[in-house]
Order: sequence, then C-alpha cells, then structure tokens
Amino acid sequence: MTAKTSKISSTKKLTVRATAAWHAIESIGHLDVWFPGIATCRVEGTGAGAHRDMTTTDGGDITDRVLEIDTLHRRLSYARIRSPFPVTSYRGTVEVFESFDRAAIVVWTVDFESRPEVREIVAKGLIAGISAGIDGMERDLNARAGA
Repeated sequence: MTAKTSKISSTKKLTVRATAAWHAIESIGHLDVWFPGIATCRVEGTGAGAHRDMTTTDGGDITDRVLEIDTLHRRLSYARIRSPFPVTSYRGTVEVFESFDRAAIVVWTVDFESRPEVREIVAKGLIAGISAGIDGMERDLNARAGA
C-alpha cells in the first residue's frame, strides 16, 4: 500500500501575548523545554535553511529544516528530514494569531505521509505531542515572564 498525505492541527489560545509567543516560535529552539518527548534540541543556522537537531527521550534522532519564517504573518514552516516515526514526508507550520485581548492563538499544523495501516496511530500521536508542546511553551513563557 502507498502513503497518503494526511493533515492534523492543534489550536490553543494561550495566556501570553501574541508577540511573546511569536518571538519564541521564530527563535526555532526550546523544543526540549516545551515537548515532554524531546530530550535535546540544538539549532544550527538562522532563518530559512536553519536546522534543528533533536533527540527524543527514547533515543530517536529528529532533524527539521526551516523552510520559511514569515515575520509579517507570524508563520514558521519546516520539513522534518529525519525522524524515528513511521512517516515518509512531514511538513509542519506554526502560526501565531493575536486575539482581541492581545493573547496568542497558536495553530500548529502538520501535513504528513505514512502507510495506511499506521496513519491513524501517527495522527493521534502527533496531535497529542503537539498539544503537549504548545502547553509546554505556554508554561515556559509564563515562567519567564514571572506569571
């Protein structure tokens, strides 16, 4: 059976300002602080073309290549070029919107390809992981702000 593109998305309104959330996202790093399953995160380079190398808590290696950082629209896109997960293609997009009260609304979307027999498991894992990462980012930003 062949791989098919699937899309998942996680959206959350945070208790931090949109500007603070965007600055955290555009810095590319800190995923080891935000995501419970990421043990280390090292960034090489800046802007489009930068690489983010991570190790999972169970020893897997992940590498992301930044495709775009659009400051005007507060959007970062990346391709996962190395992963221990059963995907053949993975593109993530993180967008930060500003609510009427200036709070951040984070939308993290992943388009991925996987074999049909694991697609649902991968999708559920991605949603859980990304949701936990957004929660972790919010905790980190609140801690840095002294909230």
